[in-house]
Amino acid sequence: MYTKVNHIGIAVKDIEKSLKTYRDLLGLELEGKHEVEDQNVITAFFPVGETYIELVQPTEGNVGVTKFLEKRGEGVHHICFEVDDIETALKDLKERGAKLIDEEPREIEGGKRKIA
Repeated sequence: MYTKVNHIGIAVKDIEKSLKTYRDLLGLELEGKHEVEDQNVITAFFPVGETYIELVQPTEGNVGVTKFLEKRGEGVHHICFEVDDIETALKDLKERGAKLIDEEPREIEGGKRKIA
């Protein structure tokens, strides 16, 4: 069902400060930084082989990442797996008892679909 790890999301309080760590200290190349308005976050992606490191900073109005940072501090927030069939993957996860934030895929930039 899972084809690969697409990205590893890391929650950060200050994306500019974190960019320096990942870009300058680790030498990773920043592919892009974007504000995702419907999620109330700023993201930055660094390719590492076939996988990406995604930095995620909450903006005003964000609840999920903000609560995560308050409770756990900066660190791994999520792992994104690519799947052949997202509807089947969601159904399977729900049947296995997974707590889903979204039960239907969301469409994102470029026509890709994902769940949060």
